Amino acid sequence: MDINATIFGQFITFAILVWFTMKYVWPPIIKALHDREKKIAAGLEAAERSKRELELAEHKSLSIIRDAKQQATQIIEQANLHSAQLIEEAKAQAKVESHRIVDLAQDEIDREVTKAKEALKSQLASLVILGAEKVIQHKMDPSLHQELLNTLATEI
Repeated sequence: MDINATIFGQFITFAILVWFTMKYVWPPIIKALHDREKKIAAGLEAAERSKRELELAEHKSLSIIRDAKQQATQIIEQANLHSAQLIEEAKAQAKVESHRIVDLAQDEIDREVTKAKEALKSQLASLVILGAEKVIQHKMDPSLHQELLNTLATEI
């Protein structure tokens, strides 16, 4: 192999190219690679963080749903108890009211019966007096007396 000036020229050119590349080309490429690496690492870290946050959010949402269901069942139970109490109170009030109405009706019936008895007594008294007057006015014939009593009985 012959070593001549062309090989030295090529070697020097290659050395200048390597130096120029190392000095001016490689630093921006390396910087871009490092920046890209940092961005990728940050993205992966953010993905992991968001994955953990998603899991926490899912657990929290399940906990909230469970609590809401428990509260709903408690509210329903309280509503059922309250409605049962209202029904019992309404029944008790209805019984009291029905007893009051029955008592009022019984009092009214008693007054009407008393009034009817008084009316019957006064009518009976007037009929007895009328009958006595008729008996006294007529002679004391037993058959006539019996006939007057029958007439009075039919009028009563």
